Amino acid sequence: MLTPPLRVEQQPYPRPAYAWLVVGILTLIYVFSFIDRQILNLLVGPIRRDLKISDLEMSYLLGLSFAIFYTLFGIPMGRIADSRSRRGLIAAGVFAWSFFTAGCGLTRNFSQMLLMRIGVGVGEAALSPAAYSLIADYFPPHRRATAISAYGMGIYLGSGIAFLLGGLVTKLASNQENYELAIVGSVRSWQVIFFAVGLPGLFLSLLMLAVREPLRRDTRKIVGTLKPTQVPLREVFTYIKDNRWTFLCHNVGTALLSFSSYGSAAWIPTFFVRHHHWDAGTTGIYYGTIVAIFGPLGIAFGGWLADYVAQRGRKDSNMLVEFLAAIAWAPTGFAYLLVDDPWVAMWLLAPTSFLVAAPFGIAPAAIQQIMPNEMRGQASAVYLFVLNLIGLGIGPSAVAFFTDKVFQDDNRVGTSILVVTMAAHTIAAVLLWFGRKQYLLSMDRLVLWRSSHP
Repeated sequence: MLTPPLRVEQQPYPRPAYAWLVVGILTLIYVFSFIDRQILNLLVGPIRRDLKISDLEMSYLLGLSFAIFYTLFGIPMGRIADSRSRRGLIAAGVFAWSFFTAGCGLTRNFSQMLLMRIGVGVGEAALSPAAYSLIADYFPPHRRATAISAYGMGIYLGSGIAFLLGGLVTKLASNQENYELAIVGSVRSWQVIFFAVGLPGLFLSLLMLAVREPLRRDTRKIVGTLKPTQVPLREVFTYIKDNRWTFLCHNVGTALLSFSSYGSAAWIPTFFVRHHHWDAGTTGIYYGTIVAIFGPLGIAFGGWLADYVAQRGRKDSNMLVEFLAAIAWAPTGFAYLLVDDPWVAMWLLAPTSFLVAAPFGIAPAAIQQIMPNEMRGQASAVYLFVLNLIGLGIGPSAVAFFTDKVFQDDNRVGTSILVVTMAAHTIAAVLLWFGRKQYLLSMDRLVLWRSSHP
């Protein structure tokens, strides 16, 4: 007769110092993922020139090729993260996307670059679902929002570094267009940048293998091992369906905040050029610096506040702080678009960037809080799918649609940003507010699920 699966006795959480070391390693890897993801945006001119491609073909390289494969592969990667070695999955993903990023520096035509960008998207799909799950097992529930928010700082640090590297490309190109490198021979300055940001990631994959895989908590285990049983896919779908209203309010609400963030960030430099008549270089330097400083501070503060509120008895703290960030953004989020002084507008972007960033560490922590351990990676992948589809996929185009089709005036880009962000934050705030009750019900369902799945 088969022995039923047994739960491994609960063990103490890893030492905080080691747990934070792991967060530091994961954050460093996340920084590199955003550099590798966004560096292409800063190299449009030289790549178009050397590969002899059109704006439309360049747009495929910038967004479509990466986003489609990143979102589609995220869900199977999340399933792997729920039943296999998460550190191994991340290490493989880092190696893959770093290899393909460096490979972008060897391309000679559109097809080759397209394949490299697809590879980057597939590789990066392995990171966050596994990272969220790892962090959740390294930290107790009342510390998770802070820890995951610290990891999320990589978004803004990576974006800032990518911007600075764009300036480096300009400097390199102005001083010397071609470089002679061992093995590969003569290359352009933009190709050198791909080597510089891609190759270090190969070593980061080895660093990830040095991380200890933590004990998976509150899971069914195969007898005599620490290996968790894999939940049938049908059971995962059923559990998500039972919590569909929580997922709708949380994921769509957060995705609308991402929609606002991506939509405005894509057009803020253009707004300063057209409305305040700044040059693109000056705008980029100041705006990029603000994002790199105040984005990480905002996302860290959001996580700390959510944990602080949770320790004072609010089980819905993650949803509550997301809601508060969504509405607290409004005064400065509107004001920088309405003032006449460009310097005042730029400084108003500091608190705006702080508040825009605040929800994006809390949101994945909220997912970990309501899901069985065996499903966390898959639920995180669903969250990232919705977030990127609505935010990255539609946000920038929504602003352009209002400018081109509704106002039909390039100089009204500021008004377009205002309309899009105001609508997105309003709907997001409503969803997050009403989602708090559903979130509490999902926490109760998790208790029932655990009791019925010993």
